[in-house]
Amino acid sequence: MTAETSYNGPPDYRNVGLHGMSPETSHDEKARFNFLAHLNRHLAAHILPGVKTAYDTRVKPNMPEPKTRHDVRKALLNDPLFQHWSALRRGTMELRQQAGRWVTLRQAENLNEKAREMTEGDPRLVLNPDLEIPNYLSKIDHHCMPGSYHDEIVPGDVTGAANYDLGIFVTTGGGLGRFSDGGGEAVVAWMKQNRPNFNPKRILDIGGGLGQNVVPIAKAFPEAEVVCVDTGAPVLRYGLARAKSMGVDNITFLQANAEDLSMFPDGHFDWVQSTMFLHETSVKAMPRIMRESHRLLSSGGLVMHVEQPQYSDDMPLYEQAIRDWDAFYNNEPFWTKMHELDLDQWMIDAGFAKDELVHGGVAAVVDTALFPEHANDDVEDFGRKAAWHIVGGQKQVSFLDAAE
Repeated sequence: MTAETSYNGPPDYRNVGLHGMSPETSHDEKARFNFLAHLNRHLAAHILPGVKTAYDTRVKPNMPEPKTRHDVRKALLNDPLFQHWSALRRGTMELRQQAGRWVTLRQAENLNEKAREMTEGDPRLVLNPDLEIPNYLSKIDHHCMPGSYHDEIVPGDVTGAANYDLGIFVTTGGGLGRFSDGGGEAVVAWMKQNRPNFNPKRILDIGGGLGQNVVPIAKAFPEAEVVCVDTGAPVLRYGLARAKSMGVDNITFLQANAEDLSMFPDGHFDWVQSTMFLHETSVKAMPRIMRESHRLLSSGGLVMHVEQPQYSDDMPLYEQAIRDWDAFYNNEPFWTKMHELDLDQWMIDAGFAKDELVHGGVAAVVDTALFPEHANDDVEDFGRKAAWHIVGGQKQVSFLDAAE
């Protein structure tokens, strides 16, 4: 077997797709991102399996029978191989943020001016400077990103959003594709396969950030009015400029809290979507968001929440403990609680009937002409793989709507 056919690393960072808001990267900066992506994949493919072996052979035999994932995690803390894997994994995230932040800060004025020129006066950018950012967002630098999605170094700043856009390749080992939009592409593919006659007129993407996952949706349904809601002004500015530079013109980027979208009437949207968003909310916020999603949904409309799988009785405690890593070491405090909740019951509490619930699974769709086919293969790190579960609901068509 040749070296070319046996290669099983991440795709080359030089294949990352460029758009009108893409920060410029030097040779050394590309090399740094490549190194970090390879290190992440090495940790997932070669070090983490050893952690499982260590747990089975020397951790579990020397501890009381674990009753919860927390028992497993606490026992693993004393194992040197888990310590090694965990420290390196945290290190790759910090280095990825430092690398991306340096790229964007050195060209901050150009990025901010470009975004201003592309968005100033555009009615598709609706910002609310008086919006109160909830504590579960404002008090945390999510996944070690300085300032999270909200902080601005100067008025009109987009550098945080640009950092997120150019560096998510590293976190996922390139598994999200050229434009890091494999999640959105996966949702579109699921919809085309499972709801081929679904033709939404209005689509809402909640917690959409800079819109990398809503752009494929907007492209797939070009006649639809699409709204991307987020609390962070920098990501919304960047998102509109990014979408426009990619020729996508049917998205409005709205600064609002998904807990209260009273600016829209009941039944306004045919499709309400979130992608890897719920875990960044809170126990108090999530039921409000779900109730709003149900209220906003038209008769026959569909809500889809895309997330990593929930913890369940048939998921081994070891896997649950490893999946919990992001909650304790990657600034995702709600991760552990959210993934133990009964989301079906929360959907029912929000207003859906049990027979209206929707389930499924999706995996990132990548361009295999540029990225290796193994970009989303079976290497599993329990939290970063670009494959997700769908928990949602579809409102039954009412008698009056059917009559019309």
